Amino acid sequence: MIKYVFRRLIHGLISVVIVVAIVMIMIYSLMNRDLIFASDPLFTKTANNQRVAYKNQKWEDFGYLDYVTYADYLLELRKSGEIDEETRAEAVKFGKKALNDSGIVKEYVKKFEETYSAKGYTVTRLDAMMLGRKYAAGGKEQYFAVKDKPVLNRLWNYLKNIFTIDNIHAVEDDAVGDRWIDFTWYDPAYGGDTLSPAIIGNGTKHKYLLYCDSEFPYIHQNLLTISLGTSYSVNQGLDVFDTMNRSQGSYVQDTVYYPTGHIEQSADDLHTATYVPGSLKSSAVYKERFTDNYTNVMTHKANMSKVGFSFVIGIIATAMSYLLGLPLGVMMARRKDKFFDKLGKMYIIFISAVPSLAYIFLFKAIGGKLGLPTTFEMEKANWMMYVLPIVSLALPSVAGLMNWLRRYMIDQMNSDYVKFARSGGLSEDEIFSKHILKNAMIPIVHGIPGSILGAVVGAIITERVYVVPGAGNLLTKAINFYDNGVIVGVTLFYALITVVSIILGDVLMAMVDPRISFNEKAR
Repeated sequence: MIKYVFRRLIHGLISVVIVVAIVMIMIYSLMNRDLIFASDPLFTKTANNQRVAYKNQKWEDFGYLDYVTYADYLLELRKSGEIDEETRAEAVKFGKKALNDSGIVKEYVKKFEETYSAKGYTVTRLDAMMLGRKYAAGGKEQYFAVKDKPVLNRLWNYLKNIFTIDNIHAVEDDAVGDRWIDFTWYDPAYGGDTLSPAIIGNGTKHKYLLYCDSEFPYIHQNLLTISLGTSYSVNQGLDVFDTMNRSQGSYVQDTVYYPTGHIEQSADDLHTATYVPGSLKSSAVYKERFTDNYTNVMTHKANMSKVGFSFVIGIIATAMSYLLGLPLGVMMARRKDKFFDKLGKMYIIFISAVPSLAYIFLFKAIGGKLGLPTTFEMEKANWMMYVLPIVSLALPSVAGLMNWLRRYMIDQMNSDYVKFARSGGLSEDEIFSKHILKNAMIPIVHGIPGSILGAVVGAIITERVYVVPGAGNLLTKAINFYDNGVIVGVTLFYALITVVSIILGDVLMAMVDPRISFNEKAR
């Protein structure tokens, strides 16, 4: 069994990588990259050379290409010590046209072109666009190098950065000072006088690597970070994993003990503090609250994350589906072609024939007439808002379980072992419970892990109709806004859920039926 699970897991992970690669090829090679500007209000405000520079910058943000400007090149030379600040300041002043360049500019322009041409970049110079003696709108001269990212390089860079382990060398800033990791029994975030273990670092990306609080699962960590890709439209600047797991709603304030000793009622979560170079000197507010550059903090919010809402609705709907669908399927099989069976088949046909969007709106209309909430309002959350989404999700699954269990049981009823059991004098109740139902349940059991894990993914149509702030709507939003990072990240997440579901389904099926063995010797 262990060898089988390990082999299936390896095959599944290979399949996930292939799926992600295919999605990347579709997004970055087959789709028109200009579509990302369809809903970009800033794009319409640019023109001429400025528009070209803006497009290249956004294409780099969205992962299409590497984009290096001449000014960036000189800045890197300055940081590495190859040129001083005076030289950089003179070399960056290239002319409106190549003929207008000074000698020092020509020297470094030539180096720029040679350096990046050798690396496979396309080097482009856009001369200034003038209206008389003035620049035209967006007409300032531009000089840059671009290179499309190969799919394999993009895939490798994406996969190797999914998991990141924080360490004392994560921050590349000399101002960080001594680099260390320390353990304390008394967390400074609680004033330093409350027993609460924590591991704190300096030079690490996160100030807190491990900490405890009153929220489940009570012990939290920032040592291992999961990165599924950065969003540039749906949740600008946030990673897909954070987008799905971050709390939502209104701010929740509490007494916060800042490192300087300043105490304030705030929603700031000091346990999420990350390092921002130079931030302490940039703001008087930061100076009042923080003693170092670990100033970027998230906030406490009142409601669950997107995954949280989707999982609560999905898991309750799944439980309801099995609690109703399995007994009803058994009753239909035992009363084959009788009134109850015909009534059940009418329900199954109705659910199967009517488009899902239609019956969801039907349930929404009926629920509204009964006084049930038909939309989610996070600020006025109550359990009644969950009723219609759960019912809308559960009823189709009930029909599916009824249909398949009835079919499996009827198939088993005509088997030779059932006839043999009857001839042996067993009652119909014993035959159904000990033989027919047990064998018919085997394929049903295989789908249980998928149903449970699928609750995390959410339901696209149901969540949109009832305005549920869940994870189901995330992929459709990303597609509408051409948010490539989110599309790839959510695809990876869905693929992993599918692989794990299939493996767990196989294991569970083998546990239920001892005749099923994944041991090669047993075969």
